[in-house]
Amino acid sequence: MTTQDKNLQIDISGVDPICNQSNGDDFYDVVNRQLSRRSFLKGGLGVAVSSFMVSPLLAGCAMPTAPAPSAGLGFQAIAGNRSDTVDVPPGYRAEAFLPWGTPLVNGASEFKDDASNTALDQARQIGSHHDGMHFFPIDVKDGGNSSTEGLLVMNHEYVDPETLHTRYAPQAPRPQQEVFKEMMAHGVSVAHILRNPDGQWQLVTGSPYNRRITASTPMQISGPVAGHDMLVTRYSPEGTSTRGTINNCSHGYTPWGTYLTCEENWAGSFINNDETPPREHQRYGVRRDHSRYYWETATPRSDETDRFNASSVAGTAAEDYRNEPNHFGWIVEIDPFDPASKPVKRSMLGRFAHEGIVFAPAVEGEPLVAYSGDDARFEYIYKFVSAKPYYQSTASGELLDDGTLYVARFNDDGTGTWLPLDSEHPDFKANALKAGVTFNSQADVLLNTRLAADVMGATKMDRPEWGAVHPTSKEVYFTLTNNTRRSELQTDAVNPRAENAHGHIVRWSEDQQQSATSFHWDIFLLGGEAGTHTANQRGEETTLTADNQFACPDGLWFDYGGRLWIQTDMSGALMQHGNFGNNMMLAADPSTGELKRFLVGPVDCEVTGVVTTPDSRTMFVNIQHPGESSPSGNFSSSWPTGNGARPRSSTVVITREDGGIIGG
Repeated sequence: MTTQDKNLQIDISGVDPICNQSNGDDFYDVVNRQLSRRSFLKGGLGVAVSSFMVSPLLAGCAMPTAPAPSAGLGFQAIAGNRSDTVDVPPGYRAEAFLPWGTPLVNGASEFKDDASNTALDQARQIGSHHDGMHFFPIDVKDGGNSSTEGLLVMNHEYVDPETLHTRYAPQAPRPQQEVFKEMMAHGVSVAHILRNPDGQWQLVTGSPYNRRITASTPMQISGPVAGHDMLVTRYSPEGTSTRGTINNCSHGYTPWGTYLTCEENWAGSFINNDETPPREHQRYGVRRDHSRYYWETATPRSDETDRFNASSVAGTAAEDYRNEPNHFGWIVEIDPFDPASKPVKRSMLGRFAHEGIVFAPAVEGEPLVAYSGDDARFEYIYKFVSAKPYYQSTASGELLDDGTLYVARFNDDGTGTWLPLDSEHPDFKANALKAGVTFNSQADVLLNTRLAADVMGATKMDRPEWGAVHPTSKEVYFTLTNNTRRSELQTDAVNPRAENAHGHIVRWSEDQQQSATSFHWDIFLLGGEAGTHTANQRGEETTLTADNQFACPDGLWFDYGGRLWIQTDMSGALMQHGNFGNNMMLAADPSTGELKRFLVGPVDCEVTGVVTTPDSRTMFVNIQHPGESSPSGNFSSSWPTGNGARPRSSTVVITREDGGIIGG
């Protein structure tokens, strides 16, 4: 990039380009074949959608059993709105906590509203664009019962340069310190927090647990990919170490008390202008002209930013960064209770745009099972089953280094199959041979997870995002946010969801045990305007009303009482011109079908990340990018400070005025 390149268009949409050109079935192809024309009334954004009906094909299928009753929804639903605040039901309080720029580690400076804090400041402060999050009770190693003290660990997905910098000029080359500040705003924050006797939560300043993990933090790579030739770089000639994590979207947490951060839209941070980029770059959308933030143009140059240029600029891979993109797209394990520990990228869990990872309840003596979605249009849902059984006394991250990675195929009759992505499996070998695709090892399969899933004929989905596993029934729920690129040509006479703007939630039940290779599925809930009707195979029906209409489901979490919390990530256009208002969070009771809107966020934000303390009396919710994409100095939001201040992503602490259980 030269100094003549002006008016750069930085893409902060958070959505990867469509990279899946395979011929596998689309999810809606399956749904369309399963349903009759009478099941739907087609329409645009302003037209209600009719119901999913039970297909005759399902009459002989074993359907999932209903979950055990939850504690119910005991709050008053709130109305949608476009206020620049966080609204919660009567009887609840919501207070901003740990906003972007909060001093976190020793030596950190206070946040300055003019955004004049430096890159070094940012490396010591809470990062930007809060996303996935988990509360670890301080006594987690001894059972995890504390609801008054713990470690709040959260992701920081990306940045809005107009908000992050005092004066942002979209020109290349980018100033080095500006780029460094953006890199320091990515990653993870570990915050030691404590509830005071008056009920207020505070950061424990000076705690050795307080920690920032950024785009420059040293890390190691484990599993089959570690040491592979395609991981050799100038920084890591042995291909086993790397620097940093970026685009940290949702998360997971392990039964042994560690945090998993998931790298989502990482591919846009790199450029490769080689005449023929490798498939490890092409299938994931590594750009040819420039990266999302133009980090590769940072001036003066440094090794830290040169690595975002993945072109072949030297004689060997050990002399440049042609393989640097292969260091990203993984799930990273962090031990929040060991500040000196080095984060580990667990390659056995696959490489793609990980939205998050969710574990089935661990069972002593049985394999560990986890699910993850690839958040891009027409991509897939995956499942990992460990090779070794889980034992609480010895469990560690090594369980994630050996096992089988599967990808989902949703069959026409309401059944499903988990397809092995195993270089030695006869079915995988046969499919690869038939497709004319060569994989040299299991490491090669994992480096090219998307391509391996293509080969196996997995079902292409509408942006699989967060997953949640019901605590008693063990049913798995996944949000499919939207896919407005699904054209009429990809539909047939019964397909209602071309240009799927509203999204939906799918669920399934594994056959016999969680590690099974077959399952039964149905649609739990369709997103849409009031009047949208969902009827599932159990005979349950839900019709959306003004009190619960929603679109673009994203975040998903079951609380300890079996309530399902649903968070939305609508686009600015849908929020500003639709009937929904700002992004929101709802609560659902799967045992009754009850659905209520619980929270509405400020202007232009995404509502994401939710967890409670073990006693369910404090809830933490993240508000990401209020005022997103508005021009510097003319922000559409000033939340949480108000009065025209710079908008800041922040956690919100929610409590009941009577001290009761959240949602009950």
